[in-house]
Amino acid sequence: MASQGLTYDGCNFFRQRLILSTLSGKRVKIRHVRSKDDNPGLRDFEASFIRLLDKVTNGTRIEINQTGTVLFYQPGLLFGGTIEHECNVQRSVGYYLEALIMLAPFMKNPLRALLKGVTNDQKDPSVDLLKATAIPLMKKFGIDGDGLEIKITKRGMAPGGGGEVLFTCPVRRTIRPVQMTEPGKIKRIRGTAYSVRVSPQMANRIVDSARSILNQFIPDIYIYTDHMKGANSGKSPGFGLTLIAETLNGTFLSAEMVSNPQGQGETILPEDLGRKCAKILLEEVYRGGCVDSANQSLALLYMTLGQQDVSKTLLGPLSPYTIEFLRHIRDFFQIMFKIEVKKPNEEEMKGGNKVLMTCVGAGYTNISKTLK
Repeated sequence: MASQGLTYDGCNFFRQRLILSTLSGKRVKIRHVRSKDDNPGLRDFEASFIRLLDKVTNGTRIEINQTGTVLFYQPGLLFGGTIEHECNVQRSVGYYLEALIMLAPFMKNPLRALLKGVTNDQKDPSVDLLKATAIPLMKKFGIDGDGLEIKITKRGMAPGGGGEVLFTCPVRRTIRPVQMTEPGKIKRIRGTAYSVRVSPQMANRIVDSARSILNQFIPDIYIYTDHMKGANSGKSPGFGLTLIAETLNGTFLSAEMVSNPQGQGETILPEDLGRKCAKILLEEVYRGGCVDSANQSLALLYMTLGQQDVSKTLLGPLSPYTIEFLRHIRDFFQIMFKIEVKKPNEEEMKGGNKVLMTCVGAGYTNISKTLK
């Protein structure tokens, strides 16, 4: 490992840097982590994230100074196997799961991860969302098979947590390049309205209000209600809705909303939550593209790591997180994307400006997966 390390300042995009460092094998030094803050250094959820990376890799070296404001990370080999991790309740399981989804195909052994903590919160993509959008996206890149699934065994709402999620993923030697340029028209809308430790009627009220908006556009709508009881309902009350719009070409666009955590902010009516979530979904459909805004960076990462062939994907407007991710991909893998802005045609009325992203894969191969 004679490769030159990279140095960054600040705690922003912390996950991106460590994930790309682990995949590229380049070491990273992150300085000035909240050094001006009253409470300087790494937060608990970031420390928990480092511990998770340590569990799925072998030989990773991590050094953190006493105040926690400087982190040195030298990645080891992605080992995988069966792990169990208590995710910090400051962030949801989605925060940790997103990273595992990015790393899982390149492990030495198929990953089987049991993550415990908050399954749905307002900051990160929920487990329902990743299950409905990230999994079909992985299949497009040739990561499929029996072993790929996200299973929610227990729900846990913020702030208490207590949820459980099982993520299993097979390993792949290479990632196949993709051509996702035609999103297609929306053919149906699916969703899950869930409620824990509140009246089961809440979920039905959410469904009715979301349908009141979406029925104006499309008849094929089915929203499941999921009311978990007893030990499976975690430690805090709450409810929420995840909506998925599926197109004719198998593209999934998603939106979600969660009630305010117990004791924080004012209570939100399930009717308002359902209506707002439906509007967020319509906004996402307006943005369009072949990958929704929550999974843009995952798609771009898989394109970067694909075989040495051209990959094309049509995305909606890039989110700020994705833009920063592209800069990091350039730092770690020296891969630049060709970015073409596509204006929607007047007669078609296809929503917002689209961006066509093109790149040639880095030809990344999973070194631990030998040719049988």
